[in-house]
Amino acid sequence: MEVGAGAQLLQQRALVVSDGRRGIENQALGLAERLAGLVPLTIETLHLPRSGAVPSPPEQVDLWIGCGRAAVRAVQTHRKALPRARFVYVQDPRADHALFDLIIAPRHDRLSGPNVFNIIGSPNRITPQRLKEGEAEFAERLAALPGPRAAILIGGDSKHHRFTDPACAHLLNTVDRIRAQAGSVMITPSRRSPQALRQALRERFGGDPAVWLHEGDGPNPYFAFLAAADWICVTEDSTNMLCEAASAGKPVYRLPVDGAPGKFRYLYAALEGEGAVRPFLGRLEAWPAPGLDETGRAAARMVEILRLRADLE
Repeated sequence: MEVGAGAQLLQQRALVVSDGRRGIENQALGLAERLAGLVPLTIETLHLPRSGAVPSPPEQVDLWIGCGRAAVRAVQTHRKALPRARFVYVQDPRADHALFDLIIAPRHDRLSGPNVFNIIGSPNRITPQRLKEGEAEFAERLAALPGPRAAILIGGDSKHHRFTDPACAHLLNTVDRIRAQAGSVMITPSRRSPQALRQALRERFGGDPAVWLHEGDGPNPYFAFLAAADWICVTEDSTNMLCEAASAGKPVYRLPVDGAPGKFRYLYAALEGEGAVRPFLGRLEAWPAPGLDETGRAAARMVEILRLRADLE
């Protein structure tokens, strides 16, 4: 029997704390949503300014889940205001480790400690139900795309990666090769993608009826792309998109850009070791992708924390 497994959990109130940026908030929100499938839980969000005064949290919060530097800045104030809450942080806070009951840290950050739980990559909001709903929302448009389908998710410049002109030219040629092998292609650049690359994609593929190029206009088909794809190809700068794609249960290809990956090479190795991701070497191949559920593993660990506290109280 697990420690604390006999404790009965009543309705819990979770507060997801971030600066509101989608890539940051989705990690903590995905974790809270997955936890809500395991214990009675209501979820609220609090968006913090990146600087200046820290707003007070709501009263009677049972579980505080933060992600991003703004959340680290707020933890001391919020811990004083919420003395009975459990505090969970996603990523490596880099400071104040002891203020958190649990830190959900990516394995490639090499963080260890008694309150640290390591996972491959980052938590996300990908679930079979969410993918099914996304596919249903865009069913008519997807039906017009012949199979097999490849989704191509494109990021942009980051601390470790650069979309230089040569990198963009290579990426365009790679998309050409993927298009030649797939029945259809679904492409979504991000807000970080260079404007010149967006324009080149538009010029090269805008008139192809077997290419769906989504540039941010209208409803977002991101979940539909993941659900409908036979392959998912992701530029290696975006660890969030790589982990989300690896959670969809489809073969995932990592597309290179310029730069030095640093610690992220450990993430690539872990994803490849699980059989979820491969580097793209010019050919689309099928293999039984496992569909990683690191968010579920982290949520299960959080249940243990909640039950242990319930036992002690």
